[in-house]
Amino acid sequence: MSKYLLNKFLFTVDRDPELVERYREDPRGTVAWWEADVANVIIGCHEGERSTWLKFTDEERAALAGHDYVALFGLGAHPFLTLTLFIALFERDYAEPLAFQREYAVKLSHWSLPYPDIAT
Repeated sequence: MSKYLLNKFLFTVDRDPELVERYREDPRGTVAWWEADVANVIIGCHEGERSTWLKFTDEERAALAGHDYVALFGLGAHPFLTLTLFIALFERDYAEPLAFQREYAVKLSHWSLPYPDIAT
């Protein structure tokens, strides 16, 4: 398990409007593509520098492919990253402002302190 890789996925997808739409329309395909082509790119290094060992667990891959932010929270994904990305993905599907954010809070309300560790 790599909380770093989960958070890297959420961060990089959330920062690119085209990737947000791609992830909304084809989550499973986007996760597979991202893991194969982006996951091991070393951010901030010279072009072409890559790691070779990072990959999602089956549980992480399933949570990402299923847009399952509750499971992602339990796996240690940073709640700010899940919230901002899933707002971008789904807020448009709700009739009133903040409706998605309220649903997000309700779905995570079963958690109590201490929350899952988000340290990477």
